[in-house]
Amino acid sequence: MIRAVPIGAGHYLPKNVVTNSELAKTVDTSDDWIVTRTGIQQRHFAADGEYTSDLAIAAAKDALENAGIEASDIDSIILATSTPDQTFPSTATKVQAGLGMTSGFAFDVQAVCAGFAFAMTTANSLIVAGQSKRALVIGAETFSRIMDWEDRTTCVLFGDGAGAVILEAQECEGTPNDRGILACELSSDGNYNDLLYVDGGVSSTQTTGVLRMQGQEVFKHAVSKLAAAGETAMERAGVTSDDVDWVVPHQANLRIIKSTAKKMGVPMEKVVLTVHNHGNTSAASIPLALSVAVKSGQIKRGNLVLTEAIGGGLAWGAVVFRW
Repeated sequence: MIRAVPIGAGHYLPKNVVTNSELAKTVDTSDDWIVTRTGIQQRHFAADGEYTSDLAIAAAKDALENAGIEASDIDSIILATSTPDQTFPSTATKVQAGLGMTSGFAFDVQAVCAGFAFAMTTANSLIVAGQSKRALVIGAETFSRIMDWEDRTTCVLFGDGAGAVILEAQECEGTPNDRGILACELSSDGNYNDLLYVDGGVSSTQTTGVLRMQGQEVFKHAVSKLAAAGETAMERAGVTSDDVDWVVPHQANLRIIKSTAKKMGVPMEKVVLTVHNHGNTSAASIPLALSVAVKSGQIKRGNLVLTEAIGGGLAWGAVVFRW
């Protein structure tokens, strides 16, 4: 059977690093308050004039170099983002142009923090269906542009960044030992819209708006829904938590990550953590963490990886793949 096999990963972080102490100079907060509640120590903010597409292009180039291929070898780009450069066209087409590609197709997907899981699932479907041979899947965000800096409970959580993974169609045996994506699980429930949203939009207010979140309520849903998605994806893949080498979770909050791992029976020694350095980079957080782990040698070829994320919508999902 044909599977979507990862052949490269890359990431990009803006040069502007903002520590908790630095943030405390303008926001009513402290390093201790942020670390205790979230585990976040610092985050990166995009510079003036640095757009989501710029971050995505840089991450894509890093992934191409890691894979040892050229942009012309890619036939599809799927970009997960909630902070596009423009209302339209898609930011993915700007990435396509920025990479010098004149063929193939590119489009955005939007599932907020769960965006990368949705993008990976979409890419997997395209590859399995024969619509794409080599897909560039990117998560990129500039959430610093939609923060309410008067709301100390949310503005300290988020950062900017981008991560990318290249998936290639390869013929496999069709067993859990195959490399590539083994199973995906996606869910959403629009009844929870008011738990996490941006209070603006083209149709509703003709403004960009800023992020609003009921943190405690999101936390309650996050652990149970993430664990359930992960367990379903593992069951579909024919594996168990004991088989998993690494969990690469959405890097939103250390307490959520720990609680979800415990609920799934995965020791923290198997969990990739970057939340302390990056904060919550929404759709970029999983590919960012994945790329960091691959580049450091933490994740090695043949390792079984579980990713899971939840975001506004609410939307959540999980992907099981072998690197």
